[in-house]
Amino acid sequence: MDYFPAFLKLQGRSCLLVGGGDVASRKADMLLAAGARLTVVAPLLCAKLEQYAVAGRVTHRAARFAKSDVEGHCLVVNASGDAQVGKQVFDAANEAGVFCNSVDDKTRCSFISPAVIDRNPVVVAVSSGGNAPLLTRKVRAQIETILPVRLGKLATLASEWRDRVKSRITDLLGRRRFWEEVFDGPVSNDVLAGRALSAKTNIASLLDRAAGTKKRVGEAWLVGAGPGEPGLLTIRALQLMQAADVVVHDRLVSKDVLALARRDAEMISVGKMPGCRSTTQDEINEMLVRLVREGKRVCRLKGGDPFIFGRGGEEIDALAAAGLRFQVVPGITAAAGCAAYSGIPLTHRDIAQSVVFLTAHGKNSVDRLDWPSLARDRQTLALYMSVGRLRDIRDKLLEYGRSPDTPVAIIENGTSDNQRVIHGDLKDLIGLADQHDVVAPALLIVGEVAALGVGREWFEGRPVEEDDEVLASVAAI
Repeated sequence: MDYFPAFLKLQGRSCLLVGGGDVASRKADMLLAAGARLTVVAPLLCAKLEQYAVAGRVTHRAARFAKSDVEGHCLVVNASGDAQVGKQVFDAANEAGVFCNSVDDKTRCSFISPAVIDRNPVVVAVSSGGNAPLLTRKVRAQIETILPVRLGKLATLASEWRDRVKSRITDLLGRRRFWEEVFDGPVSNDVLAGRALSAKTNIASLLDRAAGTKKRVGEAWLVGAGPGEPGLLTIRALQLMQAADVVVHDRLVSKDVLALARRDAEMISVGKMPGCRSTTQDEINEMLVRLVREGKRVCRLKGGDPFIFGRGGEEIDALAAAGLRFQVVPGITAAAGCAAYSGIPLTHRDIAQSVVFLTAHGKNSVDRLDWPSLARDRQTLALYMSVGRLRDIRDKLLEYGRSPDTPVAIIENGTSDNQRVIHGDLKDLIGLADQHDVVAPALLIVGEVAALGVGREWFEGRPVEEDDEVLASVAAI
């Protein structure tokens, strides 16, 4: 994040605008709308600013900018269109410790002006850090179409009732539930439809019910977070992540996915780190039961799909045995996501009529697998958690008759910007992993389909071997 986002309270505060043209007049409109006391420094004013000066809405100093002009102001905007003046304004503001914005000159900005969607008192600001103003305007236009015109009135209603709600619903979790029902239910519908009286009647009734002594009902949501790319989350997964009071997540849930959870949710990591003290599955089960019994809505966020090597079945067993409510939201499992992002079809009519998902994790797991069946050709093996057992996997498949030339693909950090895909043959599996320093998380695909990914890569990720000449040419563009 290159800029810290903030909303400034400018009511009654003195701000300086340098420049008197049409661009300056647009900046003046925004500053005046925010309640600023505005001084404009420019030899001449455009018609609109001239009217503002005559009406007393702005103070005009008819002169070129001087260093002393920044004194006494909390904020400076340069809209002069003159590069030399821009440098003078920026230098003077920096010396005085005053934030400065220079229109269309990112190098002389200590703050930038975002594109604004105004549903007062709800205000949405969109910024590209000054890098792509037209893109910012496009995003603003898209947001404009989805935010109701009366959204600000809903915020005003909430402000009017806030103290009453706080006095009658004393616990934070209860108030959060109340306001969620306000914003998602009949009260919101009334306000957005222009039925103000009905909205006040409904919010009063809702408060009477919420302030009662009825115990809150908790629930657990076992949610598949997918293989890592946030765009692969289901809509239902995102909705529950935004509604959860607590998010209990695994280590492999990507930070980009976690960033989509509600900001004030309690985040609990129960990830298992190799060689470190880990939260046991029994402890996770007990934690889920305890949190739900406390009346909390718990999002149990798991990488991939909860029911494919995610031990979700054990967790719902514990919740069901305790008589607690739960839901399961499937996710895109790692094999499907990683293979798709590598251009590898897991099945193919001509060469693979079946696909087997299996895990090589655990001390004795490799010995318990049905190797005679797995070594048959014309099928795809997708092996999870296999990095530490590659030698055993190779040796067993070769022992039971799989061809040494069977194509393989190792997909490291699948679907992420750091994705690497390493292609080779089964006989060379160990050498490939050692040569490229493969580390977990990585998925191993064994079967004829693995070779189909060569030349069909559509997701760039990170190249297996960086070509210095190519990289140099790209850097020169």
